[in-house]
Amino acid sequence: MAEALDQATTHPYVFTKVSFVWDSKRKIRSTQKPESIRGEVKASLKRLHVDKIDLCQVHWPDPEDEIVEGWRTLAELKDEGVLRHIGVSNFSVEQMEKVGAIAPVETLQPPYSLVHPEVENEILPYAKKHHIGVIVYSPMASGLLSGTMTAERIRKMPSDDWRRREEQFREPRLSRNLALAKLLEEIGREHECSTAEVAIAWTLLNPAVTAAIVGARSPEQVDGFIGAADLKLSRSDFERISSFVQEHP
Repeated sequence: MAEALDQATTHPYVFTKVSFVWDSKRKIRSTQKPESIRGEVKASLKRLHVDKIDLCQVHWPDPEDEIVEGWRTLAELKDEGVLRHIGVSNFSVEQMEKVGAIAPVETLQPPYSLVHPEVENEILPYAKKHHIGVIVYSPMASGLLSGTMTAERIRKMPSDDWRRREEQFREPRLSRNLALAKLLEEIGREHECSTAEVAIAWTLLNPAVTAAIVGARSPEQVDGFIGAADLKLSRSDFERISSFVQEHP
């Protein structure tokens, strides 16, 4: 990453997170103690060869009793000019209000997809009302709406793959989700785009959503979803998807 930034001809935005650290046994633990957060930010600056980070977010509100001191530390780092913007991930409305009393929450990163639309109820409306930028993650629901997931593929997943134990990857939810993916595939064909692009574009229809994060392990995977940025779903597309969700809650 540092090499790519060093060679960049234009300044890319640099985002990172804090609160997850390795312990002495090489296991990940969560902490929001001021000294830990300052150490994480300092290490990121050094690794990335930059003097400022454009956006730094708290990964999880865990431990919850440390979120206030953790947020206060990020606010201090912003005042010191080390961070340009600060935000949170996976926070509830109550947690955002608690830390927002110290310094404004500028961004929120919640999970959001047709499989997991729960944030529509309270969190997204709150973010929109308070002008919090929303960067959703897992818009393809960990691959369920990618267009490449099948029941057979799931059966062949390694025993340590967490998805094998997740409710949405097991019956009766699995059949419902694969049928939803089939509908997205049909809509995609009409737009000459992929199932994944339709799934991602659907999240971007929500007026509270600023952007969507999508992970890729190869250039080919990027080619399969990059078109979502330009895909404009029609009202008819939206209504077809909404009808399916209402009939198969």
